Amino acid sequence: METDFLLIFALIVFASSLIHGSIGFGFGMMATPAIAMFTDIQTAITYILVPTMLVNLVSILSEGRFFEALKKFWFIIALMVVGSCIGTVILIYFNSEYFKLLLAFIIFIYLLQSIVKIEASFISANPKASTYGLGIIGGIVSGLTNVVAPLTIIYTLELKYSKKDTIQLSNLCFLFTKIGQIAVFVYFGAFTQSAVELSALSFIVVGVGLFFGLKIKKIIDAKFYVKILKVLLFIIACVLVVDTISF
Repeated sequence: METDFLLIFALIVFASSLIHGSIGFGFGMMATPAIAMFTDIQTAITYILVPTMLVNLVSILSEGRFFEALKKFWFIIALMVVGSCIGTVILIYFNSEYFKLLLAFIIFIYLLQSIVKIEASFISANPKASTYGLGIIGGIVSGLTNVVAPLTIIYTLELKYSKKDTIQLSNLCFLFTKIGQIAVFVYFGAFTQSAVELSALSFIVVGVGLFFGLKIKKIIDAKFYVKILKVLLFIIACVLVVDTISF
């Protein structure tokens, strides 16, 4: 593996974990498309599977009340794991460059809903059906793109969940869907030696990024970091679109 890519990978993982630690989410949404600019989306996902689990576990524990959140959201998490496994199988069989467009689209949805409130009254009108929909569809999207936060944010906002619940749901869904993804990748022999090595190397980088991110969270206005995240995501999503269309 080339030294240049290792340095870029380390920088992306550090920046993503720093932002995640400071605002409570964003690692997968930031790291996946950034790494996908230098490789295919399946490879990008396998490279950050284990780091994503570590980041989300730390975030869940830092928010507190882990078992309470798990008890509240266990059903939707279970559905999302099933959906994620389906999405991962699709990813393995096709691994199309056009999945990058789906990733960019999900990012644009996140950016749009943060600017204007997306009307999703059908969620509050049909909470049970919406739970099934978010679980399965959100899981498939997570399996294909490693990003699901925009969908969980829209869902929790419409059902009037607190900010803590929104963060916990996003992190819990990520944690457990990544466990399912690893199982699928291992079963199909798609979890490569390179992915294992990068995962091991990234632990130190993620740890340092999270450490400083959690420190920053206590002293810096989170809105500042959210603005940085949005600008970077917009640039990355645009690059993914241009890169895929010109492929």
